[in-house]
Amino acid sequence: MKTGKQSKRGRMGYLYILPWILGFLIFQAYPLIASFYYSFTDYAITGKPVFTGIDNYIAMFTADPLFYTSLGNTLKFVFMSLPMKIVAALIVAVILNQKLKGINIYRTLYYIPSIFGGSVAVAILWRFLFMDSGLINYGLAVFHLPAVQWLSHPHLALFTLSLLSVWQFGSSMVIFLAALQQVPKDLYEAARIDGSGRLSIFFRITLPMITPVLFFNILMQMIHAFQDFSGPFVITNGGPLHATYLTALKLYDEAFLYFKMGYASSLSWILFVLIFIFTLMFFRLSSLAAYYEDGGKF
Repeated sequence: MKTGKQSKRGRMGYLYILPWILGFLIFQAYPLIASFYYSFTDYAITGKPVFTGIDNYIAMFTADPLFYTSLGNTLKFVFMSLPMKIVAALIVAVILNQKLKGINIYRTLYYIPSIFGGSVAVAILWRFLFMDSGLINYGLAVFHLPAVQWLSHPHLALFTLSLLSVWQFGSSMVIFLAALQQVPKDLYEAARIDGSGRLSIFFRITLPMITPVLFFNILMQMIHAFQDFSGPFVITNGGPLHATYLTALKLYDEAFLYFKMGYASSLSWILFVLIFIFTLMFFRLSSLAAYYEDGGKF
């Protein structure tokens, strides 16, 4: 049975976490529930929501070709940027895991781009770098190479946006670096005694030992890639010819350009379901491929 002192401490504990509870209910739980309801309504900002059942979802799949365009572009963007970002983060983490003079300075420099992740200023800078008369094409001209339409060619624009995502690999790199430093050193010593080379050690010892962290990074970056908005919005705004028109951009247009809040809410839930499905598939894959010393699962 609780004493008066214990009850008081319990009430004080709830009082301390009350700001978080209120923030969760007001800024997360309520918008989530409200958007689910609005997805079944015809709702504009200036009017009242009118319940229409699943009409928004039917129109999305049967009468909105841009929905399939945005969905296809989003999947391309995810599967294009995600592998490059993870590989770049892992390679840099392996390099920064070496015992070199001034290594902490290099680690800081490589992490700096991620501090500005999602920044409009960085997106504008990227646009000026890769525009037809930008710095990248100027560098190509110095070597007498033809200019490349990085942002104005439908086949290259999405790839150029993916490079912006890859460039901001700092958070994944730091997590990889922490995992690499936890790999037991005696495993490396035993492998060297057996005559194993660097590549053999990496693929047979390092990579298996950090698979839990590898899968965590892939999962988090995949979810982020599905929701990427600021870069595509600022740099191309879905162009050229809707080549970079991602689902997040279409959601924004439907909500704040056409004021179709109900339809935008249904789009957000389709995106949520898509992320949920890929996450379930990913957990299934990770449980089969990830290595754990205690035999646990991701």
